[in-house]
Amino acid sequence: MECGTLPPKAMADTESAGKLGRERLHGLDLLRAVAILLVLWWHLPQSVLPFGWRPATWAGVDLFFVLSGYLIGSQLLRPYTKNARPSYWDFCLRRFYRVVPAYLAVLLLYFTVPQFREQPSISSPWRFLTFTQNFGLDAARYASFTQAWSLCVEEHFYLLLPLIVYWLMRKPSLTKAWVLVTFIVVSGLVVRAQLWLHFILPLVNQGESVPVPFLEYVYYPTYTRLDGLLVGVLLAATRLFRPVLWARITVQGDLWFALGILVLIGAFVICQDMFSFATALVGYPLLALGFGLLVLASLSKGGLLAKYRIAGATTAATLAYSTYLTHKEIMHLDRLYLGPLVPLTGMTGLAVYLCSFVVAAWILHICIERPFLRLRDRRLGILLKTSEVPD
Repeated sequence: MECGTLPPKAMADTESAGKLGRERLHGLDLLRAVAILLVLWWHLPQSVLPFGWRPATWAGVDLFFVLSGYLIGSQLLRPYTKNARPSYWDFCLRRFYRVVPAYLAVLLLYFTVPQFREQPSISSPWRFLTFTQNFGLDAARYASFTQAWSLCVEEHFYLLLPLIVYWLMRKPSLTKAWVLVTFIVVSGLVVRAQLWLHFILPLVNQGESVPVPFLEYVYYPTYTRLDGLLVGVLLAATRLFRPVLWARITVQGDLWFALGILVLIGAFVICQDMFSFATALVGYPLLALGFGLLVLASLSKGGLLAKYRIAGATTAATLAYSTYLTHKEIMHLDRLYLGPLVPLTGMTGLAVYLCSFVVAAWILHICIERPFLRLRDRRLGILLKTSEVPD
């Protein structure tokens, strides 16, 4: 069988799945909205949180990783179901138009308007421009725009996945794929465990502060954060290359939703201590698994996540990227200019912050994101309409 060739029956099933993929999947919009809300919850001041409660909502980034893995995996793998290969150049252009313009606009403000920074210190421009900020990032010394670390992980993923897919599909083999998956999972466990034991445990034993070293050595680096991306890619591969199996498992959408919630409850309990050995070792894989089950549930047509449309979820999903880029700076500007006028505590403060996030994200989306997405559509054409996740 030639590279990427499927039996006629599987080809027909895959084409049907592709047609479904052109529809807007509201369950994925909802999950993307949940992801940005979790991130905001983590970064908001404790004084505006209901009951001052802050669970491990930093895990919203892990949900973004699973969604991104599914989206990018679908884009790169779908051509192989039609005995074709993806255009690496088109893929890079697509990612460029989606990610870089808004990112550069925010970065320009950081380096030309000092008042825009939430903290005076910031990493060198070349670290942001080369997407290497997440390696060796001292969040205490370079405290501004630290949320860009996850974009670095995404960019490394965009760079490496097409090469890995090309290697796997030269001589497709289920054994080769599972060996690679096992290697990534096990190596992630081993690397995080060794980093924690080598850099964090001595600090714990000496009674010293561990958050900043933990972030630098365990939380930020790309090689420790591949679990969510991997789960997303596996979901995409199953849907495209095993359509019969996919049809069977997506009948049980509510079951996957319930299992996902149970796994996430366990993961959030473990990850409540963000800097623990348990979080470093198994917290990230459990989060990836739990969020992966929710993504699976959202792709199951009979399930609750796919069946019901939540008002505002599509808008929140559309603005999620711009919100992620700007929310920390906007909180800083709110405190700087609105703080003397409005009490930024309790429900009033929460309402001010949330409204500010929406306004800033909408401006960035309308002025930068949307024009470049339209330019992308004109440049790359009709094939862009086949993605399952709004990108």
